[in-house]
This record gives sequence, structure tokens and C-alpha cells, in this order.
Amino acid sequence: MKSYTTLLFEQNGKIGIVKINRPEALNALNETVLEELSSIFDEIEADDSIGVVILTGEGRSFVAGADIAAMKEMNAIEGRAFMLKGQAVMQKIETLSKVVIAAVNGFALGGGCEISMACDIRLASEKAKFGQPEVNLGIIPGFGGTQRLPRLVGKGMAKYLIFSTETIGAEEAKAIGLVEKVYPPETLIEEAVKLAETILSKAPIAISACKAAINNGLNADLPTGIAFEAEASATPFGSEDRIEGMGAFLEKRAAAFKSK
Repeated sequence: MKSYTTLLFEQNGKIGIVKINRPEALNALNETVLEELSSIFDEIEADDSIGVVILTGEGRSFVAGADIAAMKEMNAIEGRAFMLKGQAVMQKIETLSKVVIAAVNGFALGGGCEISMACDIRLASEKAKFGQPEVNLGIIPGFGGTQRLPRLVGKGMAKYLIFSTETIGAEEAKAIGLVEKVYPPETLIEEAVKLAETILSKAPIAISACKAAINNGLNADLPTGIAFEAEASATPFGSEDRIEGMGAFLEKRAAAFKSK
């Protein structure tokens, strides 16, 4: 793995932990962070030794938003280009063939909320805060927030959060479907690792196919989504994992998947 100026990386077995490391700026997303996130997720995609990724932040913030000082100097063309760059990073995270778990340890505002929504699963510290405050700055949530938020929490709640700019705590985020689980701050990463280990114990080809089927079908009508599901089922059915998994079930033993 390359060395990065705004990211820290560690690997624990097949678990890769990516930590955004700009604590002096509350881990705000500037051009460098976006470029480095894009690069590290390319590396992770190509690295068969990594099966699940945990994304978190250094210090008291997950990501407190995009870098306002940098955006202040942008004109319309530059601002659009910056948003497109952010959208591309979120899309890369969302479509990664491996599961990405957001361990939201603190502020997840603006771009921070958006990057958490691009992850497959969101676990939050009890101290985490979520919000989309962009209209306070005269802009919109441009890293996918206007699209992913309503898909997670519903159109009305998404409009409420974006229009009001209200910041909500972890428990409220869980109640509206923005977060899956909430943990004490001191156990957040431990719980994320436990979840990663659980996912790694399953058939990896099947997990990847499930992710693709869900992502592709989510924005389609039901018949199209079912068709995506049928196509996604073919590869796992033809794999050694399927033979091992079904054999283990019938023999009442733990499966030993070879594609791990």
C-alpha cells in the first residue's frame, strides 16, 4: 500500500482500516483527500488480501464536511468540477466489490454524511453527529447527498434534514435508517472489526454478488431488479464456495470457503 499524506492505513488479517487523517481540519474533504481516497480504494479493489474495509476518521471527527476555505475561492465551473470529483469517489466506494463499513466516530456533516452513505453499512459512536448543512453556505449537498439520503431515510425526512440543516445524534440517525448500529465510542472500532470478521466468514463470491444485486436493483423497477438478481446468482452457483457451503450445511460442519 502506498504512503498517503491525509490517510492512515492498517491491515488486520483480511480487514483493511482506512482512517482519514486531517484532525486539525476535522478531517474535511479537500482535493488531496479526495484524490488519495480514490487512489487507496483502487489499491484495495486490486488487493486480494483485503476482504472487508472499515472507513473511519482520526480524532473527534469522522469527516466534518468538505473544505470550506478551499471552496470559497471556487467559481461555478470549478465548484462543479469539485463536486464531480467528490461524486466519483463516493461512487467508487459504493461500487467496490468488497464490503465497506463506515465507523462514524464523530462529526459526519456535509461531505462526511455523504461519504458514510456511500458505504455499505454505517456503525456510529454514541457521540456521532449527522447533518447536511450545505444550504447554510449557499450550496447544495453535491457529493451525492440529495440522492442517497432520500433513498436511505425517505423523501420527506431527507428534505427536512437538507432544508432545515438540523444536526442529529446517532440514536436519531439510527431511528430514521441512516445508521444501522450505535455503540459506545470506546468499542466502535472493535464492533466494526467483529462485523467485518462475521462478513469474512461468509462466502465472499456470494457477498460480492449480493452487493452488486442490491446496488443495481435499488434504482430499478421490481422486474428489472429481479432480473439483476437472477444474473447475479449465476456466478455463486457455479463456484466452489457453493459446493462447500451446501456440503458443510448437510454435513453439519463449518464451511471452509476457498475463495477467501
